[in-house]
Amino acid sequence: MEYIIAPSVLAADFGYLHRDLEMINSSEADWLHIDIMDGRFVPNISFGPDITKTIAKLCSKPLDVHLMIVEPEKYIQAFADIGVMSITVHFEASAHLHRTLDLIRSLGLKAGVALNPHNPVSLLEDILTDADIFLLMSVNPGFGGQKFIYRTIPKIKKLKTMLDEVNSEAMIEIDGGVGLQNAEKILHAGARSLVAGSSVFRSSDPVHTIKELKNIPLHTYL
Repeated sequence: MEYIIAPSVLAADFGYLHRDLEMINSSEADWLHIDIMDGRFVPNISFGPDITKTIAKLCSKPLDVHLMIVEPEKYIQAFADIGVMSITVHFEASAHLHRTLDLIRSLGLKAGVALNPHNPVSLLEDILTDADIFLLMSVNPGFGGQKFIYRTIPKIKKLKTMLDEVNSEAMIEIDGGVGLQNAEKILHAGARSLVAGSSVFRSSDPVHTIKELKNIPLHTYL
């Protein structure tokens, strides 16, 4: 089974965004992860649909949008109109989660649910068949460059068991502190999508780093 490498554009150099996106285009990356922050749900502000639209024009990879915002349902259509591949909303920020996930899917996109580090995966029990991606935050959301919270590993294993029990083919995605030092453990636990920010864009050779992340020998696990 294949797994996904999704570099996070939040870690790119926005003074040289075109250059960094050309690097992603030429790499073995599968998706480009885009963190949208509003300064309310998380203590940081990134950008919105307009910058995402520019990124879409420059990047040939599918766009994996992660809405770290309150009232995400208000912005689903705007991002769908850009042509993104998936939209993930936070469990903690969605008052009517089923309705929001249905909306995302109705627009022909993959629907995702993100969960913050302090919350147990048991909270996802009633939506296991309603999403295509379950994103577990492995750092506290809002800033790049943080250290991976290793308590995430048993959470991945538990969520994978929960998904298997309902025959869900949803993908587990991990975001925060992911790099070559822990990617194998994360994948072995059951994740199938790795969001890598600083470990890619701050590497001396980002293309090679992506290649290494994409070619971890896990044949005995997958």
